[in-house]
Amino acid sequence: METSAVRIDKWLWAVRLYKTRTLAADACKAGHVEIASQKVKPSRMVKIDEIISAKVGVITRTVRVLGLIDRRVGAQAAKVHAEDLTPASEYEKLKERAAQPVFHPYGLGRP
Repeated sequence: METSAVRIDKWLWAVRLYKTRTLAADACKAGHVEIASQKVKPSRMVKIDEIISAKVGVITRTVRVLGLIDRRVGAQAAKVHAEDLTPASEYEKLKERAAQPVFHPYGLGRP
């Protein structure tokens, strides 16, 4: 469902950058979401063709707004509303982190 104006926390959740709207709002409040190098509040309205940078986990995702939606849709439908501009180097951070061995000190697990 396309609308004329959408809050950024709703849009980030609807295009599946964050799993919940609460996580999207918390990321905005913490300063992890920027539009034109300006940190934004969760209530800021999104406009078409804006470029949004959002820190998601260890990487910073960069997306261009292609359409405005306020309801969560399937992954294929979400691609219609957001163009992924994230550089490949950011995705390499995920691969590097997954390749690192996990160290669990003896005695700190379940009894």
